[in-house]
Amino acid sequence: MYKLQFKLIFVFVFSLSSVVQAQDHIYSLEECINMAYEKNLTIQRSELDLKVSEISKNQSKLERLPDFNMGANFTNNWGRSIDPTTNSFITQQNNSSNINGRSNLTVFNGMQIHNGIKQANVNYAASKAELESTKNDVVLMVASTYLNIIFNKELLSNANYQLNTSNQQLERTKKLVDAGALPVTNLLDLQAQSASNEVNVINAENSYNLSILDLKQALLIPAEDPFEIEVPELDLQPEEVDVLTPNQIYQTAESIMPEVKSADLRIEEADLNYKISKAAYSPVLTVSAGFNSNYSSYLRDQEQIIYDENLLSPAPIGYVGADRTNIVNRDVPTPIGTEPGIGVGEQFKENISKYVGVNLSIPIFNKMRTRSDVQRSMLTKQRAEVTSVEVKNQLRQNIETAYNDMKAASKLHAANQRQVEALEEAFRVIENQYNLGAVNFVDYQVANNNLYMAKSDLVRTKFDYVLRQVILDFYLGKPITL
Repeated sequence: MYKLQFKLIFVFVFSLSSVVQAQDHIYSLEECINMAYEKNLTIQRSELDLKVSEISKNQSKLERLPDFNMGANFTNNWGRSIDPTTNSFITQQNNSSNINGRSNLTVFNGMQIHNGIKQANVNYAASKAELESTKNDVVLMVASTYLNIIFNKELLSNANYQLNTSNQQLERTKKLVDAGALPVTNLLDLQAQSASNEVNVINAENSYNLSILDLKQALLIPAEDPFEIEVPELDLQPEEVDVLTPNQIYQTAESIMPEVKSADLRIEEADLNYKISKAAYSPVLTVSAGFNSNYSSYLRDQEQIIYDENLLSPAPIGYVGADRTNIVNRDVPTPIGTEPGIGVGEQFKENISKYVGVNLSIPIFNKMRTRSDVQRSMLTKQRAEVTSVEVKNQLRQNIETAYNDMKAASKLHAANQRQVEALEEAFRVIENQYNLGAVNFVDYQVANNNLYMAKSDLVRTKFDYVLRQVILDFYLGKPITL
């Protein structure tokens, strides 16, 4: 009994400690990215596509080998039919069976097999690049969502700071009103301001919770599970990316980004498909070989006559004359007895036939299907070329936009920093004057709200700069870190 209680207590304590550890765990950006690699459905779909491409690549190599197929049939005949082993008519029930085998080897078909192997290899490489591109998209999405959580957390902190400041001023004003130093309207105005600041906190908290939910959904984590991220110190000092031009960043990105590689490989794949379609104009040379054998129950059940080759006797083979009186004889072996019919195995062995053949097929007219296939493959190649240009242009535009946004955010952040410092000092002065009754509540409220908006703008430009810097570092091939 005591052992059972001890076990239950141990299990409870262990489970509780596991829950506490799970709740206390703080996820870094690297951990979130690794979780996305494992759980993201788009990545899983791309991995399955890659496996399908690998199967096609392996199969294309086997197309050089000959094929081999075997067949068999069984037939039950009754009434008048032809014995397949003797080709003679019989009028009894008969079971027959046939086995056959056939092998074909393509010797030449306009290089279709060779180009098909190359096409499958290119398709596999393109699918591999597309998987990497999908992973990159997921990484950028996770990093952006992760930064959005930090951004909303700072906005929430800013809203709480404003609410605490208002509450402190409210307590101070309440004491002054109770002492008769200030009118009650000041207290009412501050209560309204405090309520407004509380609304800002609720909105900021909701945005923060929604950003956490976005990341949970991206990582396929249930909404009710505890989740907290690591908040690093973000460095806003420009690094080497700031001294590079957008064109220099693009030149690097063009050489390493998998979506560019995939687009170029799709052009090569389309070109090989064009060559394969043109090969349908060429003749096809194949070599074939096979065998065939059969069995009949008629021969199995029919007794076979035994002849003595050394004992000859005349046997009529025809007649001479119109009156058919002159019989023409020939010496044939004399029958001396009978033996059982031919068995199944012996029949298959005796009736086997083999063949080897060469076949040449020359296309002459096939309702212009080959011509249409060639035209379609050419258009597919042109479309792949357009897609490649489109992908490169999109990459260039993304880099140029991120670069300009980062430069603007850097300047805005510096300006907002100076603005916040000035508004903090202005609010400190107005707050002191308000406490002394030198300024009215409207001036106090305007100063308070201006400071809140300036701090919010400072946070916004800060994270806008960090996000653009992360994107540009990513295009330079650097790992995403904060």
